[in-house]
Amino acid sequence: MSLAKVTLTQFSDLGLAAPLLSALASIGHTVPTPIQSGAIPTLLNGHDLIGIAQTGTGKTAAFGLPMLQRLTGNPIPRRAKRPRALILAPTRELASQIGDSLKQLSQNLQGVRIAVVFGGVGYRPQTDALARGVDILVACPGRLLDLIEQKACDITGIEILVLDEADRMLDMGFIHAIRRIVALVPKERQTLLFSATMPTEIAGLAKAYLRNPERVEVTPQATTVEKIDQQVIHIDHARKSALLAHLLGDPAMARAIVFTRTKHGANRVADRLEKQGITASAIHGNKSQTAREKALAGFRAGDLRVLVATDLAARGIDVQGISHVVNFDLPHEPESYVHRIGRTARAGASGTAIAFCAPDERSMLKAIERTTRQAIPVLALPAFVVPAGHAMPPITREEDHRQPRQPRRKQRNGSANNGHQAHQGQKAHPGQKHRARKPAPRHQSPSRPQGGGGGGIGDIGFLRAAAPRGQDR
Repeated sequence: MSLAKVTLTQFSDLGLAAPLLSALASIGHTVPTPIQSGAIPTLLNGHDLIGIAQTGTGKTAAFGLPMLQRLTGNPIPRRAKRPRALILAPTRELASQIGDSLKQLSQNLQGVRIAVVFGGVGYRPQTDALARGVDILVACPGRLLDLIEQKACDITGIEILVLDEADRMLDMGFIHAIRRIVALVPKERQTLLFSATMPTEIAGLAKAYLRNPERVEVTPQATTVEKIDQQVIHIDHARKSALLAHLLGDPAMARAIVFTRTKHGANRVADRLEKQGITASAIHGNKSQTAREKALAGFRAGDLRVLVATDLAARGIDVQGISHVVNFDLPHEPESYVHRIGRTARAGASGTAIAFCAPDERSMLKAIERTTRQAIPVLALPAFVVPAGHAMPPITREEDHRQPRQPRRKQRNGSANNGHQAHQGQKAHPGQKHRARKPAPRHQSPSRPQGGGGGGIGDIGFLRAAAPRGQDR
């Protein structure tokens, strides 16, 4: 594998056909991004490619322009009705975005048909599109396998295979689906793999599916966009909602995406903001495709000021003018933080990313800083959020990541407390006669976790309802 040299140039210097240059000019693109400068000549020469780049760097045009030029420069009869290029994407939003971008780029080309297939919607429109004949198919792995099993889609004529955001597809459990799909496409093909990070699993995938690929890497792995002003505020879960509302009181926070760890959390944050007069909507895997598209349209149009999202739902969202990204909950995976804050500072603009860090999230913050190789500046907690008489001392950098150790309580017989003691006044089971009898604390309900606050939105940090792995979201 060789490393392609990335040089900044003009689109007109890259060997692209006139209809593609005209389409780029019509949408205001004249200067390629670094990933486009490095990838387009390599792909036009027919090489396989590994592209390491964050979201918002122009990856779709980087592989879409050479793909369109190759397909239109070597037309074949449509009688087979089989797609010639296949782009796999992890989420519906990203698949739709890729399809829209390719349609823009191909506006001056005759006879190029593009179809997008994903789950969560009816099959009929997708099967009808495939039956009419498709040149480029953009697909989420789960729905594509369904269509193949129904014999509604034939991918045995694929000439170009693109694995976009491969790291996220692996995170979502699509590895088995990818293997099944790749086994069905011809071995003689051009294969492209794009990823924001290059963990061991992705390197193994590249070794298995790509032939002597060139590698284009435009930013160090897992680093964050330089134009993003990153900040962290230390606050307990119970006061995160008040802090978010306080920050949104600043008119400079004109268009924001707020990330939560769970779907239920996204709903609760959006509902709380709406009750406070802030236009907001949640977007996650439990929302119908119609509801998600409506929320995105309202956000793009400026009718919604805040979009509250989970990680999986937000992949592929490309909305210009996002001023702020707020990590209401820190993600378990540091790479997810990079993807989240990449929603702002796109296309050369600047942006701000604010993270809320509760005491039990400090290990996550430490992992993020270690992965991105930078310390995130700490902002003082606004006095507005601190109730009278409950002022908190500032957290110093030395204290920032220190996890207080919890002493283990011992029973009278010296064994660890397992939480099954008989309550005071109750008769113990004969087999438990030597166990200590200790009343349950009055201030804590046995069914609730500690530290989450009093039943408000602050409790969402403890909701761990994981979405099924390997499904189109």
